[in-house]
Amino acid sequence: MKKPKVAIIFTGGTISMTIDEKIGAAIPSLSGNQILSMVTNIDKLADIETIEYCEIPGPHVNFDMLFEIKNMVLELAEREDISGIIITHGTDTLEETAYFLDLALCIKKSVVVVGAMRNSSELGYDGSSNLAAAVCTAISPNAVGKGVLVVLNNEVNTAREVTKTNTMSLNTFQSSYGPIGIIDTNEFIIHRNITVRDFIETKKKKKNVVLIKSCMDMGTDILDFCIDKGSRGIVIEAMGRGNLPPDLVPSIKRAISKNIAVVIVSRCHSGRVMSSYGYPGGGKNLRDLGVIFGGELSGEKARIKLMLALGVTDDMSFIRDLFEKNYI
Repeated sequence: MKKPKVAIIFTGGTISMTIDEKIGAAIPSLSGNQILSMVTNIDKLADIETIEYCEIPGPHVNFDMLFEIKNMVLELAEREDISGIIITHGTDTLEETAYFLDLALCIKKSVVVVGAMRNSSELGYDGSSNLAAAVCTAISPNAVGKGVLVVLNNEVNTAREVTKTNTMSLNTFQSSYGPIGIIDTNEFIIHRNITVRDFIETKKKKKNVVLIKSCMDMGTDILDFCIDKGSRGIVIEAMGRGNLPPDLVPSIKRAISKNIAVVIVSRCHSGRVMSSYGYPGGGKNLRDLGVIFGGELSGEKARIKLMLALGVTDDMSFIRDLFEKNYI
């Protein structure tokens, strides 16, 4: 029986790191083939094609790189001999890259993003086991049509739902609804299906979209600065159900009057924003002013979605529908 073929795009991150003795800290240093050499018996499951894109840590990734990775995935997906595509990535920005690809890709082959929480110089290096689980996922028919998947610690999560929740735990990537499946004896066992996905077809992005976190007794300085500097979109991590201090309301009105997209999400770990409160600065008050609700998205994911949306249009009705339809 012919084995499936998986393409792995290596980008760096902790999965590619070792401790540099001179500086006493981890840096990217391993090639894709060096990482694969630590994954035992992977050749029994699939043929592997490696693509050495870069060796950088997660915080160094930028949007130009994301579009390049997206185009690489599209080219690989057109090949009949490729069953699935894996991207290795630093965990600090893994969920952002995964969600970007989830929004920007509409293909019929599996796409998996994987990383590691321990570098290869540490005891218990998890890169090899995570990569093995990613290969098991990428070759599984259960992964097709699920959007971009994130695989670590033998758990499979969707790019839209998953969040890094801990700075060091191996099971740091969690979803409010739990994983959609697990890897068990080299198979992707699926627990639930995906009902709603978004696709934003664009070849450009608007970089001037900012993310602001709200807090008690917050002033308007940061918000006003963003408006005056020409931001095209502003994502605000609001309190609770989508509420803000009343002092921010005049600045939000001013932003909306300038056709700046203002998207509200919650600073809470989980839960969606809603028009539950009608006081000044409350969710209903803000939505009546023209604020867009970001559903259950995190602030960083809402920013990515807004950047892609503004790359298509400045029409606020279109952007509102993109964020709120099926989610509010």
